[in-house]
Amino acid sequence: MKVGARFMTVLLCSYVLVASSVFAQEHECGAGSLLNDPDKPFDFRGSLEIGFIDVISHTIQFGENGTEFDYIDEGGQDILFRFNRLTAELALGRRHTLILLFQPLNIQTEALLRRDVVIDDLIFPENTAVKLRYGFDFWRLSYLYDFWKQKDRELSIGLSLQIRNASISFRSYDGTLFRVNQGVGPVPIFKFRTRIPFSNGMWFGSEVDGFYASGRYITGSENDFVGSILDASLRLGFELNKSFDTFLNIRYIGGGARGTEEDDPGPGDGYTENWLHTVSVTLGTYIK
Repeated sequence: MKVGARFMTVLLCSYVLVASSVFAQEHECGAGSLLNDPDKPFDFRGSLEIGFIDVISHTIQFGENGTEFDYIDEGGQDILFRFNRLTAELALGRRHTLILLFQPLNIQTEALLRRDVVIDDLIFPENTAVKLRYGFDFWRLSYLYDFWKQKDRELSIGLSLQIRNASISFRSYDGTLFRVNQGVGPVPIFKFRTRIPFSNGMWFGSEVDGFYASGRYITGSENDFVGSILDASLRLGFELNKSFDTFLNIRYIGGGARGTEEDDPGPGDGYTENWLHTVSVTLGTYIK
């Protein structure tokens, strides 16, 4: 399964490069955009990234008396995982851009526990074989305003609304022991993006989405709560023609939360502490 996932990642990355090259040959450099009419007041472009993600640090705890579980040391997250990212953008006039992102993140591993682990008051004994899932897909809608006057450059600042779809589970192989924590929730985020072209058709870009909050009422909680997210990337791209760009992207995605959910139905007392840090490397293409 692990070898197959890596093979598919390499295969899909190769497809991105080959497809981009084929389209570049089919559309001469002087040709217009494949998707957009220059006489229209808006432009559309889509992006696909394919590569791998490496979990560099990840701990979680469910319940005040629960175990702080290290996914890398104890839970099998010490390997690479497939990573994909889909984006659609709509530019309205020269300065305004709407962006819709879908980011799947579903990490499934298996492990043999080396100690007793307590998850929401349930004990998973030492030497228990477990199936672990860390699902944290999210959708993000963003608005950007570009402060740079030149059309081929970008210095944009804006806001995002992220909808997270979390499902985190611990399950013994025989199914007799099981805990799951899941939920859907909105997260407001600040956004920043740049793009600087070079004379040879290459360009450099950066993108940052981030948010941090702590305290009681500022987070909407009556108890002390801390939450943060950071999605930051650097990319080096090449404009193949008026319709296609290709790029290499390095991205950090991390963050987490610590606090108690007052209305948690149980089992457990509603306390959660979850901190994740990852780095991904992807190949991508823009169609425009």
